[in-house]
Amino acid sequence: MKTSVEATGGALPQAMTPTRLRWVMLLVTGAMFMEILDGSIIVTALPSIARSFGEAPMALELGVSAYMLAVGVFIPASGWVADRFGARAILASAIVLFTLASLLCGSAQGVHSFVALRIVQGVAGAMMVPVGRLVVMHHTPRDKLMEAMASLVWPALIAPVLGPPLGGLITTHLGWQWIFWLNLPIGALALVACLALVPDDKGEEKRPFDWPGFALCGAATFALLLGFDRMTVQPDIAGAGLIALGLGLGVATLGHFRRAASPMLGLEPWSIQTFRASQRGGALMRLSIGAVPFLLPLMFQIGFGYDAFHSGLLVLAVFAGNLGIKTVTTPILRRFGMRNVLIVNGVLCALLIAACSLLQPHTSVPVAVALLAAGGCARSMQFTSINSMTFADVPRPQMSHANGLSNTLSQLTMAAGITVGALGVRIGHVLGAQLGWQAAGAEYRFAFLLVALVALAGVVDMLRLPRGAADDFVKRS
Repeated sequence: MKTSVEATGGALPQAMTPTRLRWVMLLVTGAMFMEILDGSIIVTALPSIARSFGEAPMALELGVSAYMLAVGVFIPASGWVADRFGARAILASAIVLFTLASLLCGSAQGVHSFVALRIVQGVAGAMMVPVGRLVVMHHTPRDKLMEAMASLVWPALIAPVLGPPLGGLITTHLGWQWIFWLNLPIGALALVACLALVPDDKGEEKRPFDWPGFALCGAATFALLLGFDRMTVQPDIAGAGLIALGLGLGVATLGHFRRAASPMLGLEPWSIQTFRASQRGGALMRLSIGAVPFLLPLMFQIGFGYDAFHSGLLVLAVFAGNLGIKTVTTPILRRFGMRNVLIVNGVLCALLIAACSLLQPHTSVPVAVALLAAGGCARSMQFTSINSMTFADVPRPQMSHANGLSNTLSQLTMAAGITVGALGVRIGHVLGAQLGWQAAGAEYRFAFLLVALVALAGVVDMLRLPRGAADDFVKRS
């Protein structure tokens, strides 16, 4: 992207004052929250939507998966599109498209039009969030980049937790249409802010669009996300086959990116140890973090028999923990160092996920809330630290490629987290029947232990980091 910031970072562009940058940051985090929220908020509204269409609720599941598939497939192309046509033009267009699709989703009269509009929403979201994030990274001074990345983390932590209960509340009191129509005033404000605040950055060189890379990467992402979705609902050979196909296409995609003269996503950032650790070990941690908001409501409502209100209040303790740790995350990283925090807090994060397996229907509310809030703190700390380290050593010319790689892998691993959680529940159910486990919610306890092991595996890459990794980045911020 064209900017007066030098490749090594440093000076803030004259067109982007600190005050203007803060408003752009608010715009981007709001857009990110809206995009992630729309992926989870309709889950509790599906029965109501299905009734209004005269369909079975399962027919509407495609409305959830179609959105996530569209986001995943088009994210890798967002950097090239922004470089070619300008960040402001693409971000504004994406906001308009997302808002218009929201209006039409709320007015849909049938399942086919509804699913088609959800795909349009997903395409808009795939352009909206990565492009906005790229603008922030290009215009944020190096000594403020960690603070910026920490601010961009909270939507990914909070939106999946708030989505289902908020969707249920809106559906009950206003009707499912308002889940989408509430995006209209937000979208209008975001559009005005975008046109007024976002600079029209463009790439300095006109790269040709990498059609083979887009096709391969899109097909790999599509197969993986579809396979994860199928394995979550109905584990079978078809789902496993889709995942295997996606992995095979992923290998082919990486081979193409290495050979191509102008790849859609350059792999140069992967040679940077901090970036590689944040993506490889961080993927396992993000996977486990994504599984927890999926498992907790199911365990409380299906395993323990709690009502939705009781379950929602307990899950909000996770939300409180996520927010509560935010103000001390940066001081802790400065005091103890990035590597030490990622290792120690990573182990703590895994232990607290495993501790969820100790919850029982008769566990006192204060004990449950304390455990869930502590887990929320640990996962927020780990998520923020991983995302801060991602761009610690990435030079500015590689930011677009690093952003595309990071966003694509994040989308895949969060979806894989739900799949691993669901498979853990099914395996736990089978084992429980064979071993004679009679305790309420026993299958969910097994799932939490499985997810905790995945989180612990994510610490291995952090152990391989050299001492002092990214500490200069932390101290400058």
